[in-house]
Amino acid sequence: MSEAQTADAEATTVPPNDPQWIFSDDVSEKERNRLRGDCVAAFKTIFDPEIPCDIYELGLIYKVDVDENRLIRVEMTLTAPGCPVAGQITESVETAIGTVPGTLGVVVSIVFEPPWEQGRMSDEARVSLDMF
Repeated sequence: MSEAQTADAEATTVPPNDPQWIFSDDVSEKERNRLRGDCVAAFKTIFDPEIPCDIYELGLIYKVDVDENRLIRVEMTLTAPGCPVAGQITESVETAIGTVPGTLGVVVSIVFEPPWEQGRMSDEARVSLDMF
């Protein structure tokens, strides 16, 4: 299989809720895997108070960027621009990701481009919301 075919095959197996992960070049593959797993676990502890599902499975996390100092920048969205708990969710992300070992800190940005849509939800989220 050519490199292009391998990349295409990998791209089609990425779940719709998986964010874009960007790591500084000096972060080893082993550390990338650990940080990715620890961040996902942290995201999964945060629930939208109005929806019985965590923000990771809902597909609200768009991008996670880890720089050379292990400062983590998270771009996320909300299910609706007028979400009354936006500040609470942002603080929860800062707190949860801030507990990931070996990180300097976290900066969370709320973005609305592209707009969130139900197609970003994982199968787990669809099951928990009875959307199958």
